[in-house]
Amino acid sequence: MNQESISQSIAIVHPITLSHGKNAEVWDTDGKRYIDFVGGIGVLNLGHCNPAVVEAIQTQATRLTHYAFNAAPHGPYLELMERLSQFVPVSYPLAGMLTNSGAEAAENALKVARGATGKRAIIAFDGGFHGRTLATLNLNGKVAPYKQRVGELPGPVYHLPYPSADTGVTCEQALKAMDRLFSVELAVEDVAAFILEPVQGEGGFLALDPAFAQALRRFCDQHGILIIIDEIQSGFGRTGQRFAFPRLGIEPDLLLLAKSIAGGMPLGAVVGRQALMAALPKGGLGGTYSGNPIACAAALASLAQMTDENVATWGERQEQAIVSRVERWKKQHPFIGRLTGVGAMRGIEFVNADGSPAPAQLAKVMEAARAKGLLLMPSGKARHIIRLLAPLTIEANVLEEGLDILEQCLAELN
Repeated sequence: MNQESISQSIAIVHPITLSHGKNAEVWDTDGKRYIDFVGGIGVLNLGHCNPAVVEAIQTQATRLTHYAFNAAPHGPYLELMERLSQFVPVSYPLAGMLTNSGAEAAENALKVARGATGKRAIIAFDGGFHGRTLATLNLNGKVAPYKQRVGELPGPVYHLPYPSADTGVTCEQALKAMDRLFSVELAVEDVAAFILEPVQGEGGFLALDPAFAQALRRFCDQHGILIIIDEIQSGFGRTGQRFAFPRLGIEPDLLLLAKSIAGGMPLGAVVGRQALMAALPKGGLGGTYSGNPIACAAALASLAQMTDENVATWGERQEQAIVSRVERWKKQHPFIGRLTGVGAMRGIEFVNADGSPAPAQLAKVMEAARAKGLLLMPSGKARHIIRLLAPLTIEANVLEEGLDILEQCLAELN
């Protein structure tokens, strides 16, 4: 299909044109079938065209296709926010707003943080990714390609090393870097919030050190600083439970949601402590399409399936299959490095003999896998980590078939 009318600044990972999909399988316009380990980059935890989600979309489309909630409230928005307040595992009463995307949720969280604290500075982490809008670009812990040629970005934003067993940065090193930041560059009294991913997505599925998270929570409580946790990619069952932040032993003040919240429909949310979400004046939050009725109906159908039992079963099955395979592959192939992440949110690192990133090797595997009918997605600072984002609902035989294809491609790379 001719793509001359598409901006050339959009990078295409797979040069194919998709026609349709079902659960963890998609077909292109030539009729070729692929097993999908990309999942819309984490959007399709419940698979392509999930029957309950499709039914909810169709039913809602006959009732009300759109109304701007800030003009007049509608039932699906109200019902979804009530459901989210029950679904998010925190000890305090929640309030929030719906958005069109994760980036919009992050932007609104910045507004709330500034409004609630009266402070401006935000601290983010190396390797983090929070969106492609102007403010979220500044949060991202990576320049290329997101910040190149964009010019001055809104701030002030500062970055710290991301402490994780996957990065080699210890809790002590990160706390030392934070101490230096407040000693040399920034007054702690000027900080509105820290923003972090409990498991970095674009960064390569790197899991945050719980000891650091707990130390950060104590520090922020002491100094009146908010913690914004971005669960846009790690949320809604990807790590084997509803969200990843309980693994850290802390609660967020504000929580960012999107991607698999609505089974493929564009929807996001920022939720948090009720007092914080009421900090801005009337009219300070809102949006024309935010919380569209059809997207809300899809989200309600998605949440109904994400019981703790389902999420745990899906996550454990996928985690066991991936971990057992990769442990074997590491013994067979010297270019396989770490298995990053937690639960079913896993990344496979490709390295050279000296341990340095090997993006060229990964690119070869991705191309070979696509030819054999498997779609993969890169991540990591050097694009050297395959991130596995198959639907949690993938059939066991389809998951094994996909891993078989990947295994064949790894063998051919030797």
